[in-house]
Amino acid sequence: MNKALRKAVIAGNWKMNKTRPEAKELVEAIKPLVADAGCEVVACVPFTNLETVLDAVKGSNIKVGAENCHFEKSGAFTGEISADMLAEMGVEYVIIGHSERRQYFGETDETVNKRTRAALAAGLKVILCVGEMLADRENGITEELVSLQTKIALKGVTAEELKNVIIAYEPVWAIGTGKTATAEQANEVCAVIRNVIGKLYGKEAADGITIQYGGSMNAKNAAELVAQPDVDGGLIGGASLKAPDFAAIVEAATRG
Repeated sequence: MNKALRKAVIAGNWKMNKTRPEAKELVEAIKPLVADAGCEVVACVPFTNLETVLDAVKGSNIKVGAENCHFEKSGAFTGEISADMLAEMGVEYVIIGHSERRQYFGETDETVNKRTRAALAAGLKVILCVGEMLADRENGITEELVSLQTKIALKGVTAEELKNVIIAYEPVWAIGTGKTATAEQANEVCAVIRNVIGKLYGKEAADGITIQYGGSMNAKNAAELVAQPDVDGGLIGGASLKAPDFAAIVEAATRG
């Protein structure tokens, strides 16, 4: 990572885990461990935990994010949550386009774009996820696919709005599988994404955008990953549910 040019961000994605009491317990355990972090620390939690976690992090350096939002402001969308609803609560970040949303819930590049624009319009900061399936990597189309996902997701997003976007590269084959891209593989694709941003928005924007790695980063491999020049932190899944592990990743980003 290059902290002289851009912000390092470690964000936990809790996925569908933790009741409200469990969420409070986890946040209270994390707070003292990351109090002196030299990077941005974010907890992205289930909708039912947002109010609990927002209250628990008051006075700390931990920011709060949601795991998804809808692209309409309101309406007959049973089970959905709008970006305005999140912003009104005091939520700062939202994850958009996670591979699990794409795989299990029918998200497409087009709906990811609509959700991204809605979140930005509501004043939220977006953690935008892109990444390839194993078959894509084996077929040698990782660069083309990730570039296309990035371009479509950012369609209509202005250079000013881009300042509130973080891109998370998450190779789908390395999420929850125990497999991890090598540090070199992760950096290579993050560099591809940065190159796309440069072509769309110019070198200054490309240098300034935070690009995370999101494929099974953990306490053991975090230091090697964040040492790469184009990896600016991580979107952390399972390790974010264990306070010591999450804190170790934050420490790696602080030192990196």
